[in-house]
Amino acid sequence: MTGPAEAPGPAARRRGRPPRTDAAGTRDRILTAAREEFSAHGYDRTTVRRIAQAAGVDSALVHHYFGTKEQVFAAAVEVAFAPALGAPDTLAEGPPQAVGERLARFMFGVWENPETRAPLLAILRSALTDDTAAAVFRRLVAEQLTHRVAERLRLPDAELRAQLAAAQLVGAVVLRYVIRLEPLASADPEQLVAHVAPVVQRHLTQP
Repeated sequence: MTGPAEAPGPAARRRGRPPRTDAAGTRDRILTAAREEFSAHGYDRTTVRRIAQAAGVDSALVHHYFGTKEQVFAAAVEVAFAPALGAPDTLAEGPPQAVGERLARFMFGVWENPETRAPLLAILRSALTDDTAAAVFRRLVAEQLTHRVAERLRLPDAELRAQLAAAQLVGAVVLRYVIRLEPLASADPEQLVAHVAPVVQRHLTQP
């Protein structure tokens, strides 16, 4: 006659979904691991299994929270890019004749901050080297930045103007922080704002 079954100990418990109280922390850990893996290995060579191993979870858990690798990348992009998504709001924070300066100062401010620059760099490097990653990044920029800026403009070709302004800012960002082209890479941020702001202003306000 056998005795009552013993309750499984911690080692015997199945690995699966974390308790509800741990879900947010697990999700954040996966996103952090994903950002680091995409940065180190690029989009093409990063796998869901590698992300899971870096985060200390099962691959099934990554799929549970995010779905496919493309969806993991999209979530990582959105989190990393979140500080820059406030750029369109600067259009309404002062006089129209200074919108170029406000937008340039805001964008360079985000990239000059080491805490916000590191995740942005990690994602941007993947977007520059893989077509799928670039498509995800392009969709976010279009929907969350240029389209929102265009909605605030009262001029013809608003979408094109918003994209030209973004091209000026993103181009400067890539050359300064990713490619690190001198003397742009070591120029004083205030000097950059002074040079870039008039061009952005022209795109967004002149007929």
